[in-house]
Amino acid sequence: MTIRDAADNSARAVLPKAETLVSRISNALRRDIEAGVFQPGDRLPSESELTRTHAVSRSVVREAIAILRSDGLVEARKGAGVFALARDGSAALFNDLTVERVSAVIELLELRSACEIRSAALAATRRSAAQIENILRSHEEVGTCLAKGAPTRDADFCLHLAIAEATQNRRFPEFLRLVRPGIIPRAELQGGKPGERPLDYNQHLQEEHAAIVDAIIEGNAEAAAESMQAHLQGSLQRYRLLLRSRTAS
Repeated sequence: MTIRDAADNSARAVLPKAETLVSRISNALRRDIEAGVFQPGDRLPSESELTRTHAVSRSVVREAIAILRSDGLVEARKGAGVFALARDGSAALFNDLTVERVSAVIELLELRSACEIRSAALAATRRSAAQIENILRSHEEVGTCLAKGAPTRDADFCLHLAIAEATQNRRFPEFLRLVRPGIIPRAELQGGKPGERPLDYNQHLQEEHAAIVDAIIEGNAEAAAESMQAHLQGSLQRYRLLLRSRTAS
């Protein structure tokens, strides 16, 4: 652990829970983007610049950027930096999902399957070393959420986004950002409290993700596609069972 990492850990201990170093930086950049300080297409300060400005480690800056990326506010371009994205409201196309319509979630999963099975295969053959590290970090974060009993929704999305980015085709992550507003917290859909997760849904989540991640690391496109198909098919089957149970009742 470096001196700076130790300082970051110490600072996190004294900051209020709602204002960690990561959230402080991501919120500051978010405000600048929404206020127009950074216009669509503008390059954000480099990782080293943000590290110096906020006196934090590179890992903190990367986590902050990852939050903005998963929210569709920025995109990372290999060898060029991080750039602000336009917020054109096109994602509203997928905002009609409601807790009463399990069928709408099934529709979205079927559409995601068509995209993400191919995404996993391409990621296995095109991923860079840095993108493998990002995929592993995201996979570990899902595991951390599961171990803590915390919601996995955001971490789950970040993993799928990291895989899409490893395709080296920006249309794959663009698609995921487009449909993200339509991905409803699963516990709310199933009648739970907001932010909670049903225990049965995540029972095999880490195991399914691990198969995808391992195949991508090994560069096995066929296995990556098959593992992603099995993962999304498992989700479809669980929602179809839920739909049938609701219809029967």
